[in-house]
Amino acid sequence: MTQASFIGNHVAGQRLQRPASGRHQPVTNPATGAVTGQVHLSDAAEVDQAVAAAAAAFPGWASTPPIRRARVMFAFLEKLRQHQDELARAITAEHGKVFTDAQGEVARGIDIVEFACGVPQLLKGDYTDQVSTGMDNWTMRQPLGVVAGITPFNFPVMVPMWMFPVAIATGNTFVLKPSPLDPTPSLMIADLLKQAGLPDGVFNVVQGDKAAVDALIAHPQVQAVSFVGSTPVANHIYETGAKLGKRVQALGGAKNHMVVMPDADLDQAVDALVGAAYGSAGERCMAISVAVLVGDVADRIMPRLVERTRQLKVLDGNRLEAEMGPIVTRAAHERICGYIEAGAAEGAKLLVDGRRFDAAGTGEGCADGFWMGGTLFDHVTPDMRIYREEIFGPVLSCVRVATLKDAVDLINAHEFGNGTSCFTRDGSVAREFARNIQVGMVGINVPIPVPMAWHGFGGWKKSMFGDMHAYGEEGVRFYTRQKSIMQRWPESIGKGAEFVMPTAR
Repeated sequence: MTQASFIGNHVAGQRLQRPASGRHQPVTNPATGAVTGQVHLSDAAEVDQAVAAAAAAFPGWASTPPIRRARVMFAFLEKLRQHQDELARAITAEHGKVFTDAQGEVARGIDIVEFACGVPQLLKGDYTDQVSTGMDNWTMRQPLGVVAGITPFNFPVMVPMWMFPVAIATGNTFVLKPSPLDPTPSLMIADLLKQAGLPDGVFNVVQGDKAAVDALIAHPQVQAVSFVGSTPVANHIYETGAKLGKRVQALGGAKNHMVVMPDADLDQAVDALVGAAYGSAGERCMAISVAVLVGDVADRIMPRLVERTRQLKVLDGNRLEAEMGPIVTRAAHERICGYIEAGAAEGAKLLVDGRRFDAAGTGEGCADGFWMGGTLFDHVTPDMRIYREEIFGPVLSCVRVATLKDAVDLINAHEFGNGTSCFTRDGSVAREFARNIQVGMVGINVPIPVPMAWHGFGGWKKSMFGDMHAYGEEGVRFYTRQKSIMQRWPESIGKGAEFVMPTAR
C-alpha cells in the first residue's frame, strides 16, 4: 500500500498518515471493480485525538464574532464553487453516480453553505425592555461545544453539508466520520475549509467503521451527534446518545411512495417515476421505490413504464449521456439481487429484471464493475418483503389501489414516513393528500421533495429519531442552546428580602 493510495484522517489542520500495519479497507471504483485506495479505520484513541483537537479549538472559535465566522463560510463558499467539478468527479469515482448527478449533489450542499453565511441574523436573540419595573430580559443562542456528524455513502458531500456548515457557523467545532466506501471527498472538504481560513481543529475528519462511530457517541466531550443511515443504526445511535445526555438527530430509512391519480399527466408521471426510482441507482433516502397506481391508471401507465425502464441509459458515470451508473459495492449488488429474487418468489410480477443487464458498452474497463439495470415489479402487495423493506437500489414496485383513500391508508400504515409524492391535476386531491398523509416531506407533482436549505430536512415515524430536523432554522436550534438573561441595577431594587414568587410589577 503506497502512501499516495492511503486515505487517512484530518485532525487539527493536518492530514495524518498511518503505517500499512493499521486497520484499513479497500476503496473501489464501482464502475470497474478496481481498488483505488485504502482507507484507514480509526480506533478509539484516534477518535479521542480528533475530539481533543476540536475541544482545544472550541473556546476561541465560540468567542469569534458571528460575522467573522460567516466570512469564513463565504470564503469556503467561493472555494466550493471553484472546485465543484473536482468534488463531483471524486463522488463519481468512489460512489459511481453519474457526473451530472454528482454535480447536483455538490450544488445542494452549496445551498446549505449559503444559508450558513446568514448566521449573524439567525443567532439574534429577543429583547424585552422593562419586563418588570427596572428590569430587562433578553435571550441569546450559544454553541454546544464539540459536535459530531456520521454520514452515509450515498451523498459524501451533500449530507455532511447538512451538518457542519450550520454547526461551525453557530460556533461549534466539528468531527466528521464519513463512510469508508467513499472517503476522499471529506478530505477535499477539509482542505477547502483550511484554505478558506478556518482555524485548525474547528473541522476534523476521522475515517473509520463501527469502532469509530461507537467511540464518538460515547466520548464525554461530544455534546451532540447527527447521523444519517439505516433505521436500526439510527435507533441505536439515538437511544445510546440520549442515555448519555447528548443531543441526537438520527435520520433513518425510507420507503417512499408516489401516488399516480387517474387524472395525472402520464408522460410527466413516467418521467418522474423513472428519474426518482433509478437516479443514483436508487441509492437515495428520498428515492421513489413504490408507485401507488390509483384506479384505471395502472393499465394505462404500465406499458410506458416498462418501455422507459428498458431504455434506461446505464453507463459509466463519466459519460454525459448516462442516466444511471453502477451499484456502489459488490455486497450491495448481491443484496439487491436477493430482493429481486424474493419479490419474484413471493408472487410479484417481474416485468423488467435488472439482473440481466449486460455491462458491455458501459465504458472502457467497466466489465468488472458492479452493474445492474433498472428493475420493475407490478402487482406488489403490502405483505411482500420488497414492499415492506428498504432495498436501496434501482427497484421500483407498483401497487394497485382503487381510490385515493386506499392510497393514503396504504402509505400511512407503513413504518417509514420519510418522503412521498402525489401526481394529479386536481387541487382538492392535492390538498387532501398533503393534509392527511403521515409523512415528513410531501411533493405535489414533485417526485423528490427535498426541502431547500432554509426549510429543513426530516421524516416521520421510523425515518427519524429526534425532534429537530436537519439544516434550516431547526438546524440552528439543534446546534445551539438558548440562554435567558434577566437584569436590573441596584438603584431599582427595593429594600428587604422577598419571599414570594417574583411577578411582573
